[in-house]
Formats: sequence, structure tokens, C-alpha cells
Amino acid sequence: MSDVHYFRTMPASGPRSYPGRIAINGDLGLTYNTTSTIDHLMSNHPNLVLLIGDASYANLYLTNGTGADCYSCAFSDTPIHETYQPRWDYWGRFMQPLVSKIPLMMIEGNHEIEEQIEKKTFAAYSARFAFPSEESGSSSTFYYSFNAGGIHFVMLGGYTDYNKPGDQYQWLKKDLAKVDRKVTPWLVATWHPPWYSTYTAHYREAECMRVAMEDLLYKYGVDIVFNGHVHAYERSNRVYNYNLDPCGPVHITIGDGGNREKMAITHADEPGNCPKPSTTLDKFMGGFCAFNFTSGPASGKFCWDRQPDYSAYRESSFGHGILEVKNETHALWTWYRNQDAYGTTGDVVYIVRQPDRCPVEPDVIN
Repeated sequence: MSDVHYFRTMPASGPRSYPGRIAINGDLGLTYNTTSTIDHLMSNHPNLVLLIGDASYANLYLTNGTGADCYSCAFSDTPIHETYQPRWDYWGRFMQPLVSKIPLMMIEGNHEIEEQIEKKTFAAYSARFAFPSEESGSSSTFYYSFNAGGIHFVMLGGYTDYNKPGDQYQWLKKDLAKVDRKVTPWLVATWHPPWYSTYTAHYREAECMRVAMEDLLYKYGVDIVFNGHVHAYERSNRVYNYNLDPCGPVHITIGDGGNREKMAITHADEPGNCPKPSTTLDKFMGGFCAFNFTSGPASGKFCWDRQPDYSAYRESSFGHGILEVKNETHALWTWYRNQDAYGTTGDVVYIVRQPDRCPVEPDVIN
């Protein structure tokens, strides 16, 4: 039997009730950089941890524990595609000092696909984490929602159907319509692949998801979006449909946890770094939606020729972020670099809600 562990649950929902500190990170892995990230994160004493996909990278290890970037390349003749599940156990033991004390909420990333025998996917992800799917009206571990004090979190799946006729979109529509901003003023959404990343890596890869869902999130006044996938840090200005918009959400890419691959360094707006549109589609989800821009400074082009206006800050460093919601209208976001001394900040900004300027009209649910 394990030791007995204790943790503090989230405060009751209400407009003046918030967790003290929420740690947010993605693409952790189990590397030297991961160790530094978790050490720094724990030093900030969070009350809740959000992990935005790609936890153990077990899919990059063969069944004998050897690392391999491509299973089919290493074992081209075998029909068995089991990934190395003990890697998940190693990761869990490493994370125990944190997750045995602090609640952790997880959403799937591409490395959780983990295709195995009989084309089974997401088996470890769905079995190793707890999800309030039923409680939030979801029929899937890929998307769900929950409240943490006066914040309503919507955890979305970038690797399951997100189109309007699909179950996820219809669930999201109902979930957002039920949010009472008088009880939970803050609305935060997370999923793994970012919509507004200016790095060459995964550039506009999730464009089909953006096309399908952005209008709905904008309609209901989502305040902040957190993503991973790109192994770097980037914070946007408030943005909607690639234009600066005071009522759009702030998008934050925080896929700089440690991973097992490499840091994203180059930007698509730098000379010679703009990828060909045909190379940007998501191979797992399929579909192609990333066309040239039709308006603005990048009109007629696939990439900007300078840092886009919506991109406020970007840096290729490992680290983590802390969200501190102060009241109904102000939240402090702080990003910490691993290479800095404990407590030293890399990016700090107050995110301010303006409900009078950007009112959200409640829907009547049929």
C-alpha cells in the first residue's frame, strides 16, 4: 500500500473566490530540463497544476525501453505497436512529490496518441488520469470542464473531432451556454496545439480547429487560452481571426516544459523560414485549412515578414507559468525561465477583463 497523501481541494465557485496560484505547463517529458522545470514550479507553491498535453513521451520509446523517434522505422516488419509503458511509471514516480499534494488536470497531446496493437490510441492517457467528464456532461476523456473558484476551465481535445456537427463542438456549445459569469467571471480554455504561434514548428497546424471553434469561443468571451505543442514560450495580445481585438482572448503557448525532442527556435516570419502550406497539416486529424491571409499586413502571403502584431512576447527557453487571478477583472500572469534564479521572472503581465466593453449575452438553452 502507498503512503497516505493529502491535498486541498479548490475553493467554492464565486466571483471573489480563487485558487492562490495555478501552475501551467505543457510538453514535460522526463529529462534534465523537466527536472529543472518541476523544481522551479514547486518553489512557487501552486494550488493547482494544468498540464497541457505531452506528459511522458512514452510513444518515443520501444518496448525494450530504447528511445526511438519512429517505431515503424525501427521495427518495420512487426505488426505490434506497443509503446513502452514503464516510461509512464517512471514519469509518475518522478511527479509524485508534486501530484501527491497538488491537484493536476491533464488534457491530451499528440504524444498521448500512442498507437498500439489493433490501432488502439490514448489508452494510457485515459487510464492514468482522472477526468470530470461525466460531471461536466462530456462523454469523453478528450474534453471536459470544471470550476476552480471563480474560474471556469474548458479543456478541449485537439486530436478528436472538433467540427460543428461533432460531439465535442456540440458539448462545448452547451457547456459555454451554461456558464454564469456572475459566479465564474473568468473563462479559460486549454488544448494542446496552438492557433496563434509564430514559430516555424507546427506553424498553423491546428488551423482547421481554429476555423471550426474560434467563433464560438469568441462569442462566449473566453479570456485566456493556454496551449503547448510548440517547445517554446509565446504570449499574444488579445486576438481574434488574426486581428487585434480587445474582446478576443490572450493566447499563451507554454510548451516549454522539457520534452524529449528539442527547443523550437526559428520563427515563420524570419527570412527563409516560412513553411510550405502543404507541409503544415496535422497528419493525425487530416484536413487542410491553412491558406494565405486575405487581409492585413500579410495579405496574399502564408507568413508575415515580421513579428505579427498579435504576438506580444516570444522566447525559446524552458520554463513554466503561474496564473494568479486577483479579482473579477484582473489576473497576474508570470512566466519563469529555468535558467534564472528561483523567483526571477521572465515575462509578467496583468490580463484585464472588460465586461462592460465586451459583454457576453446569456443564451437560452433549448
